[in-house]
Amino acid sequence: MATKFELYKDPKGEFRWRLVATNGQTIATGGEGYKTKESAKAGIESVKKNAPVAPIEEK
Repeated sequence: MATKFELYKDPKGEFRWRLVATNGQTIATGGEGYKTKESAKAGIESVKKNAPVAPIEEK
């Protein structure tokens, strides 16, 4: 099994996403519910685009 994004509907009827590692552990979530599936997919695409270049900041 490869790392994958899962898109699902929560009990409130909102769309959510999570990134699941090969061992089945959730390693990231969108952190919010989206009204439409398209909005949730846009959130996933934003992570795909921005994560590879995002710096690590220690606080």
